Amino acid sequence: MRSPAFPVPLRLARSSLRAHRRRFLGTFLAVVLGVAFLTGTLVMGDTLRASFDAMFTGASRGTDAVVRSAVTVTSPGDAQGTRGPVDAALAERLARVPVVAAAAPRIEGAGQLLAADGTPVGGKGPPTLAGNWIDDPDLNPYELAEGRAPSAPGEAVVNRGAARAAGLATGDTTVLRTPDPVRVTVVGLVTFGGADGMGQVTWAGLTRADAERYLTARSGGATSIAVRAGPGVSQEELVAALAPVLPDDVEAITGQRAAEENTESVSGRFLDLFTTLLMVFSGVAVLVSVFGIHNTFAVLVAQRTRENALLRAIGAARGQIVAGTLAEALTVGLLASLAGLLAGIGVAAGLQALFPALGFPFPDGDLVVSAPSVLLPLAVGLAVCAGSALLPAVRAGRTAPLAALRETQADASGTSRARVTTGAALLAAAVGTVLAGALGTPSLGLAATGAALAVVAFVVLGPVAVPVAVRLLGGPLRGASRGLARRNALRSPGRTAATATALAIGVAVVTLFTVFGASLKATMDRTVDRSFAGDVAISGASFGAGGAGLSPRLAPAVGALPEVDTAAGLGRGVAEVDGRGRALTVTDPAALSRTLDLGAVRGSLAGLGTDGLAVAADEAASTGLAPGRTAELAFTDGTRRTFTVRAVYERSDLAGDYLVTREAWAPHRTQDSDTLVAVAFADGVGTEEGRAAVTAVADRYGQPEVQTRAEYAQSAAGGVDMMLTLVYALLALAVVIALLGITNTLTLSVHERTRELGLLRAVGQTRAQLRSMVRWESVLVAAFGTLGGLVLGGFLGWVLVRASAGPGDGALVFAVPVAQSATVALAGLVAGAVAAVRPARRAARLEVLRAIAVE
Repeated sequence: MRSPAFPVPLRLARSSLRAHRRRFLGTFLAVVLGVAFLTGTLVMGDTLRASFDAMFTGASRGTDAVVRSAVTVTSPGDAQGTRGPVDAALAERLARVPVVAAAAPRIEGAGQLLAADGTPVGGKGPPTLAGNWIDDPDLNPYELAEGRAPSAPGEAVVNRGAARAAGLATGDTTVLRTPDPVRVTVVGLVTFGGADGMGQVTWAGLTRADAERYLTARSGGATSIAVRAGPGVSQEELVAALAPVLPDDVEAITGQRAAEENTESVSGRFLDLFTTLLMVFSGVAVLVSVFGIHNTFAVLVAQRTRENALLRAIGAARGQIVAGTLAEALTVGLLASLAGLLAGIGVAAGLQALFPALGFPFPDGDLVVSAPSVLLPLAVGLAVCAGSALLPAVRAGRTAPLAALRETQADASGTSRARVTTGAALLAAAVGTVLAGALGTPSLGLAATGAALAVVAFVVLGPVAVPVAVRLLGGPLRGASRGLARRNALRSPGRTAATATALAIGVAVVTLFTVFGASLKATMDRTVDRSFAGDVAISGASFGAGGAGLSPRLAPAVGALPEVDTAAGLGRGVAEVDGRGRALTVTDPAALSRTLDLGAVRGSLAGLGTDGLAVAADEAASTGLAPGRTAELAFTDGTRRTFTVRAVYERSDLAGDYLVTREAWAPHRTQDSDTLVAVAFADGVGTEEGRAAVTAVADRYGQPEVQTRAEYAQSAAGGVDMMLTLVYALLALAVVIALLGITNTLTLSVHERTRELGLLRAVGQTRAQLRSMVRWESVLVAAFGTLGGLVLGGFLGWVLVRASAGPGDGALVFAVPVAQSATVALAGLVAGAVAAVRPARRAARLEVLRAIAVE
C-alpha cells in the first residue's frame, strides 16, 4: 500500500520525528511550560476581570445614578485621586425630583477590624473600609447573609470574608480602628455582589450616625449619594433630570459608569499590574526556551550533516531541506503548544480553586477562556519554535553534497571576526546609551534601550567569551575526567554559549530584582538612619493602601508621658498647590523638627500658623517657591486659600515635600489620621523603659506597633521581601526551562559522541569516570551561565537603580546583596549537576562494542 503523497519536506519531517522523537523531548517540554504559563496568565486575568465586573454590576444593579463632588485632587502616586464630600441633606432634595424613586447618602472611609486575638485584619495592600448601612436593599451593594442590620450605636455588620479571617461571628465584640478605636458588636455578616468580599478588601457597616461620627470630620457630610430611578426611567434620563438641582461643584453619573469606575479602581489597576508582571515572566520563560530550542536544532542539523548531504546528492533542493527542518520545528511547536494550552487552562482552574485557601478568594464565576487567550499562546509557541529553528534550517540547506563523503561534524560556530566586531560594536553602543540614561539626567527609556543592547551584546559575544571563561572556571579542576570535561565544553563554543545563555538570562533577571530590592532596602535604611532622630516609631501594622492609620490623638497622649520629650504625628492631606496636585504632611512642624532631621532650614518652622507652608528644598527649587513667597492651595472641599512659604527644609525623606499645621488642615480634612508618630525620649530614659511606657498608651488606640529605629526601617521595607519571594517563585519556571535546555543539549551531545565514549571505555575509563566527565561538563556550562547572569544582572540592576534615582533625597542607594548573590551562584552550580544526571546515566550505560561500531 503506497504512502500518502505528502510533499517532500513534510515526508522528511515526518521521518525525522519518528526516528528521533526522544531528541525533541526537551524542546517539547520547554514549549509546553512557556505556553502553559502564558495561557494561565491570560485565562486567569480574563476570569478575574469578568468576575469582578459581574460582581460590581450585580452589586450596583439597583443604583441608577451616583451623585458626587466634581472636585478631585490627584497627587503623584495616586492615580485615582481624592474626591471631596457632598452635603448629605442633598439626598432629601433629590428624592423630591419626580423621576426619582429613592435617594440615600453613602458615607465611606477607612476602618480596620481587629481579630479575636487583637491583631489587625487585612491592610497589607488592599484597603480596609467602613461605611454606613443603607436600608434600601436596591441602593445597598451589600446583602445580609446572616444576622441583622445595625440599628443602635456600637453595632456593625462585616463582610463574611473579613469575619472568617478575624475569627468573628455574630454576637462577638471587637475593635474597629477609624482610626480612633471604636468598640463594636458584630450583629450581622454580609456579602458583596454575592461574594464574601472583594478579594482581601474588608468592610464594616455602621449606623449612619456612627458613620458620620467616626468617618467624617463633621456631621452632615457624605461621600456620595446613591439614586434609584422611577419605573420606566433610564439611567441617562435620570442623570439629565438631576443636573438642574445639583450645586455647581457636584455632578451626577450613571450607575453603569460608577460600576465601571469601581471595577477599574479596585480590580483594573491591580489586575493590570498582576497580569503585566506575569506576562513579563512569561516573556522571560519564552526567551529562555528560545536558546534551548535553537541549540537543539543546531545540534541536530550538525549531527545530520551526512544525511542532508546525501539528500542533496540525490536531488533534494536547498529549499526542501530548509522546509523539512522548519516543518519539524512547527510540528513540535504545534503539539507542544496544544499541550501547553490545556496545561495553562488547568493551571488557571487550579489557581481559582487554590487562591481562596491562600486568603485571596476569586469572585464567584466560571473560568473565562477567550479567543485571544488561546490564539496568542498558540501563535507564540509556533513562532518560538519556527524562529529558533530558522538559522539551523538555513544552515542545513547550505550543506554541500560532498559533505556526504566526510565524517559527521558537530556545530563548530565560535569566534569569527565578524562576531567579535559586531559584539564589540553592540557593547560600545550599550555602554554609551546606559551611561547617558543612568549617569546623565536619569532616563528609564534610555536605560532600558541600553540594557536591551547589553543583553544582545552578551548573546553575540557569548561564544567569544567561552574559551577564556571555561579555561578560567575549569582551571582548578584536576584529573583525567575533569580535563576531558573542560575540553568537551571548549569543543563547540557556540553550542556551549547558547546552552549557558538560557540559564544566564534566568539568573540575570533574578539578580536584577535582587539587586533592585536590596537597593530599595538600603535606601530605606539610609532614610531612617539619617532622617529619623527619634527613639521609637509608632506605625500601623500594614503597608500600601491598606490600614486605617493612627489616631491623631495618639501623639498628644504619648507626648504627655514623663518618659517622652517629644511626640510628633505625621498625617496626610492633599491639595493643589498653584494648580499641581500635591500630598501635604499634616503635623506640628516644631515638634517634628525635634524627632526628624530635616537638615538645614531656611526660615522658621515654628511660625507656620494657619496660613503658612514649609517646602522641601528640591520641590522649592523646581517650583520657584522660597521663604516669603505665596502659593494658592485648592482643597477637595472646593475652597481656595493663599498660603505663605515660611520655611524651606533640606531633607524630605520622611517629612514629604510640603508641611502644614493641623490647624491649617482642620477646615478641609475629612477622616483625619496619622501614618507615623515619631517619639523622642526624655533625657536618661532607656529604650526598654520608654518603649514600655509608649506601648501602654498605644494599646488604648488600637494596639499599633511600637518599633525601634531598626525595626521601623525593616518593617518599612517589608514589601520588598514579599516582592522578591514572588519574583523567585515565578522565575523558577525560567530556571527549570534552562535546565531542560542543558539536559537536552548534553543528551544530544552524548548521542553525538557515542563512538568517542565507547573508545574511552575501551581504553579503561570506568563508568563512574564517564559519569563524572559528563557532570563536570554540565557544571562548567552552568557555571559560565551563572557567572554571566550574575554579571549581566548586576549591571542591569545598577542601571535600573541609577535610572530610577530621583534628585536629591530621592536618589536610590545602589547595594549588592552578597549573600543572596552567593546563594544564586551556588544554586546555578547545583542546577548544572542536576541537569547532568540523566545524560550521565545514559552515557555510562553505553555498550562498549556497540558504541565503537557506531559511525
